[in-house]
Amino acid sequence: MSLEQLRKRLTAVDRELVELIAERQRIVAEVSAHKLETGTPTRDFEREREVLQGARQRAMDLGLDPGVAEGIMRALIRSSLTHQEQTRVAAESSGAGRSALVIGGAGKMGRWMADFLASQGFGVEIADPAPAEGPYPQIADWRESALAQDIIVIAAPIKATAGVLEALAERRPRGLILDIGSLKTPLQRGLGALAGVGCRVTSIHPMFGPDTRLLSGRHVVFVDVGVADATEEARSLFASTMAERIDMSLEEHDRLIAYVLGLSHAVNLVFFTALAGSGELVPKLKRLSSTTFDAQLGVAHQVASDNPHLYFEIQAMNEFGRRSLDALVEAARRVHDLVDQNDEEGFVALMESGRRYLEPQDG
Repeated sequence: MSLEQLRKRLTAVDRELVELIAERQRIVAEVSAHKLETGTPTRDFEREREVLQGARQRAMDLGLDPGVAEGIMRALIRSSLTHQEQTRVAAESSGAGRSALVIGGAGKMGRWMADFLASQGFGVEIADPAPAEGPYPQIADWRESALAQDIIVIAAPIKATAGVLEALAERRPRGLILDIGSLKTPLQRGLGALAGVGCRVTSIHPMFGPDTRLLSGRHVVFVDVGVADATEEARSLFASTMAERIDMSLEEHDRLIAYVLGLSHAVNLVFFTALAGSGELVPKLKRLSSTTFDAQLGVAHQVASDNPHLYFEIQAMNEFGRRSLDALVEAARRVHDLVDQNDEEGFVALMESGRRYLEPQDG
């Protein structure tokens, strides 16, 4: 066969693959409907293992790299779960006939919340001075709203959210009020003011980015600020998803976020700042890159491309944040000193200590 003929065969096979994927998705829709009718959970880990093991075995029988087959099946399973989760959210929601206002809805996470609530049947309106893409009615200033919505979500920067919460306390809206801020202690005054005047207020933190479509394996943190029924209503918004819902106190949330976000962000800030100051260009470095470098570079690029004002707020406004930054500086100094002193034994001990800490722990 000529090269052109071989390419035509590949094109035909690729077309068949896409058609088979489409057929698989049609079956997935039927599976999703059956699970809803019978009350079966969306995710079945045992079934997933069977599918992956079967794909690996079939690949080996055919002389194909089993890792390739598993990778393809994992992508298909993820697509299937996304479809099933979205179907369940729409079917089991209680948003029909209810309304929601997303203050800061032109932002990335604000838009995610708007889409999430709309998928549950809520009539969504956005309040944001910046123009927002999408189908939702928009006003520039939330203060122009009558605030008669069933749910009010504040998805603004942390400083702005603190001001909005305090201003809302003066208006005393009747609906559920919640923020999705990355920090909670800077919002304590506003949250307390709302609770103090009898508003149904709570605070949540979706621990994922705005590009997230599947909530399986993701976490949503709920911080009760003294109005238990408001927190329970906020939890119910995610009941049909596969997200893990976690309850935390306000102080515990920010203490842990100092490491989960503050430290991880700071590591990447230091990484790309050191690279930028090295005088070496990224394309040149990539020619000699390693798996570790490529992975770190990818994460650092995501951080560098994100909102710098939000990242500064996470670093500067967390009263627990300095502890993790100091720990990072001290750890870097320790590595520097071990290398400077040619202390191989100490360096090995450092890595072994890290390995023990990072090993999976029971419970």
